[in-house]
Amino acid sequence: MINEDTVYLLRECNSSAQMAVHAIDEILEKIKNQKLYKLLSISKNHHEQLGGELHELLHKFGDPAKDPGVVAKGMSWIKTNARLMLDNSDQVCASLITDGCHMGVKTMHRLLNEFLAADRTARNKAKELIQMEENLACELKPYL
Repeated sequence: MINEDTVYLLRECNSSAQMAVHAIDEILEKIKNQKLYKLLSISKNHHEQLGGELHELLHKFGDPAKDPGVVAKGMSWIKTNARLMLDNSDQVCASLITDGCHMGVKTMHRLLNEFLAADRTARNKAKELIQMEENLACELKPYL
């Protein structure tokens, strides 16, 4: 029997990982510092890898993995481009990604509390995503 909490948590993890990839993609072309560019590229790859694992798990449960909502992507795009129009610096780019990391961590913790019946695999994937976001936020501190 499929546990609905498991599927919901996996969907949300997948959506969050995709949003991270989308946000980093938006920023990468604007980065001037090569170390920062490499850091974000590696993080993007890790998020893509996790997203692939989440897609496989969702497929196993017969659930099609979906893209994040158009509204969420649109709001992210507006915030990013508005801030970068005022200041197109690496510092602002790092700040935007750090804000996204904090939002992702907060969201994943809320979802872990909401979907208490999710299985161990789904909960571990959420915790893995939290760890990735916390690590990235820490690694971005020198660029803020």
